[in-house]
Amino acid sequence: MQENILEFTCTGMKNSDKFPIEYTGRGKNISPEFLIKNLDENAKTLVITLEDISHPIKNFTHWIIWNIPAKNKIPQAIPSGRMIADLDNAMQGVAYGFHRYAGAKPPKHTTHYYKFTIYVLDCSLDLKASSTKTKVLRKAKDHVIQKGEFSGYFE
Repeated sequence: MQENILEFTCTGMKNSDKFPIEYTGRGKNISPEFLIKNLDENAKTLVITLEDISHPIKNFTHWIIWNIPAKNKIPQAIPSGRMIADLDNAMQGVAYGFHRYAGAKPPKHTTHYYKFTIYVLDCSLDLKASSTKTKVLRKAKDHVIQKGEFSGYFE
């Protein structure tokens, strides 16, 4: 299938703007709500990543979650845990947020840029919660039917 661009927003944020404090490690450290506008009719599940694209380790992963049921609204404040029962047992893997969301938290007096990416898949992924972003995306590669990005910064 041909990949096309997914359109989505994060509640309380504008693309390329500063992260609201509640979504950062200096605030409540909760994941934002995602509102998806043009979800493909063949979508089965979603993968969401949060990366620090300013980190010395290229695209340092803050969060990886997969097997989220494909729908137009993903709730904020997804709880910690390997498996999220409220999201049909979506899985959170190994990242800076070890089986949880870990929001923006650059070193004091620096500005870092962050990117959410949502991948829309035509299937579920059979992977253990010990999986990393690299492993998840490798397994998802041939099943991505849409992809979208949303960025922001925090200082």
